[in-house]
Amino acid sequence: MLQQAFNGLVGGAFYALLALGLSVIFGMLGVVNFAHGAFYMLGAFGAYVLLDSFGVNFWVALAVVPLVLGAAGVLVERVFVRRLTGLDPLYGFLFTFGLALILQDAVKREYGVQSQPYPRPAALSGSLDLGLFDYPVYQVFVLVLSVLVCAATWLAMTRTRVGVIVRAATERPELTRALGIDVGRWVAPVFGFGIALAGLAGVLAAPMRAVNPLMGADLIITVFAVVVIGGLGSIFGSVAAGFGIGLVSALGNLYVPALSQTLVFIVMAAVLLWRPAGLFGREEAAL
Repeated sequence: MLQQAFNGLVGGAFYALLALGLSVIFGMLGVVNFAHGAFYMLGAFGAYVLLDSFGVNFWVALAVVPLVLGAAGVLVERVFVRRLTGLDPLYGFLFTFGLALILQDAVKREYGVQSQPYPRPAALSGSLDLGLFDYPVYQVFVLVLSVLVCAATWLAMTRTRVGVIVRAATERPELTRALGIDVGRWVAPVFGFGIALAGLAGVLAAPMRAVNPLMGADLIITVFAVVVIGGLGSIFGSVAAGFGIGLVSALGNLYVPALSQTLVFIVMAAVLLWRPAGLFGREEAAL
């Protein structure tokens, strides 16, 4: 059970990184970024292409790919998403859904639908003795790095002036504007930061999961459920729900395998019946 719980925390690490980016983007822009899974896929393929075509190792890819995708996210926001500001949120959903399809098909055309192998870095091979059981070093690295990134993001949001402004603009955009703060200048960087988190999760996933054009589409629906459970726009809620759902899914696979594919949505329905705004969402979201 303990080993399965640890598996759940590792899976929850990916949910937490993706949900954190989704939550920040939704909170500030009000856009349900359906292309988030596609950028996660691009993160994995970015690492694969750098290794296969240029011989660039995992460690360089871990630093470069999120930065490149974050810059691409800033460009996408300034060129496309910004034009949808003030329109019905459905337009943002349709745009990001179409963008996801375009990115997936572009990768399919270049690399096909077959999964591409990506080796684990030599420094993170083997197993680590955790006392009661041995566990792969790479999975431990993924968990630790994800926790550090989430913690660093939270500290930056709560302990720095820029972070406080971004968090205020994310959770209370109207009030922030009323205080004379130019929310618009932070929109593109925040969108790019959310995309960079998706790219980071993709690079981390490459040595663990099959690198293929549909890997993001297979994951994004669950991540949306995680965001809803945590509370739309809640940064802490997204991270907590990500790790929590990872644990629930892993233990569900162990004890109720017949419900393993639907358990997260059962949890989401139960949470929404009890608290429509999500576990850590604002009550106003329920109105």
